[in-house]
Amino acid sequence: MPNSFVHVELHTDDVAKAKKFYSELFDWKLEDMPMPGGTYTMIGVGEGTGGGMMNNPSPGAPPTWLAYVGVDDIEGATRRAEKLGAKVIEGVKKIGEFGSMSVIQDPTGAYIAMWQPAGKK
Repeated sequence: MPNSFVHVELHTDDVAKAKKFYSELFDWKLEDMPMPGGTYTMIGVGEGTGGGMMNNPSPGAPPTWLAYVGVDDIEGATRRAEKLGAKVIEGVKKIGEFGSMSVIQDPTGAYIAMWQPAGKK
């Protein structure tokens, strides 16, 4: 399905507590990966959309889950969202060799991210 949810990500000030809670509650498989500025914890859920956990990139903001929608053209989708009234919170940026992302705030105030895997165009 085009433009489906492909990843969900927890931003929190206490990753260790979140890891303990969610791994025990849902039996998720967690794997820490180094990333610039810290560690990223991948969430393996078996079947379905997985995700990740990381330290909150917005100090002082409440912990929140951010959903990612897969797109074929991250630059075009980000521009289109802005033309449709969204505010670009984080412009397109490359994430290692994995792909590129952006974060927008829709006209209702909700945040959502977009993801284009590397090599997709």
